Amino acid sequence: MNDNNEQFWAIVPAAGIGRRMQQTAQADVPKQYQQILGKSILEHTLERIDKLEFLAGIIVVLGENDLWWQALNINLNNTLMTTTGGAQRIHSVLNGLHSIARQARETDWILVHDAVRPCVSLKDIHALVETLSECDTGGLLVTPVTETLKKIASDNMVEMTVPREAYRLAATPQMFRYGLLRSALEKALEDNIAITDEAHAMEHAGHIIQCVEGGADNIKITHKEDLLLAEFFINRSGHD
Repeated sequence: MNDNNEQFWAIVPAAGIGRRMQQTAQADVPKQYQQILGKSILEHTLERIDKLEFLAGIIVVLGENDLWWQALNINLNNTLMTTTGGAQRIHSVLNGLHSIARQARETDWILVHDAVRPCVSLKDIHALVETLSECDTGGLLVTPVTETLKKIASDNMVEMTVPREAYRLAATPQMFRYGLLRSALEKALEDNIAITDEAHAMEHAGHIIQCVEGGADNIKITHKEDLLLAEFFINRSGHD
């Protein structure tokens, strides 16, 4: 951790509806509110992030017509705030940044973490923070690509095999300076760039960003099969 009086904030975008989870038994419930071990995925995620004692606050970005948040029994040690999201992730994260504009400094750190990554290791988050806290911009957790990659043509035929050594899967948290991240997201919107994560926006703005390798257990719950895997990781003894 640095000693420059910089604060750390966590933003958890939770405004999506998770269309790829529509085949589950809880198809009418956004995936962040689906249940694992008697709690919603979002509750598991927030409880994991809440173990970070150095946070100035956690901001959960909710959908405009969210019907589920108020029913949760959320009791965190860190300061918890909510705000309303937008049409896409980029709008939601920007709204989260704007919600703390009066409290956060330009050089404060923002950790953006997916609402549906409840298994992230605290060890990995601490490694991310320790690695990046002295740099100017920031970076993200990544995981190795362990399987053979194929580039596929539009007719579903293999074009070539891609060497996997130079590739990583982007994960979260993604950690960037408050002012730089806000500006990068605003620039992506102005340039009409369809970004997929915060690192993409930072790349588009011309920043050099760093990768910190994390564990393969930091899965993003996307398909119904992921629920059982997440349950295993959450249940696993000595996860952290």
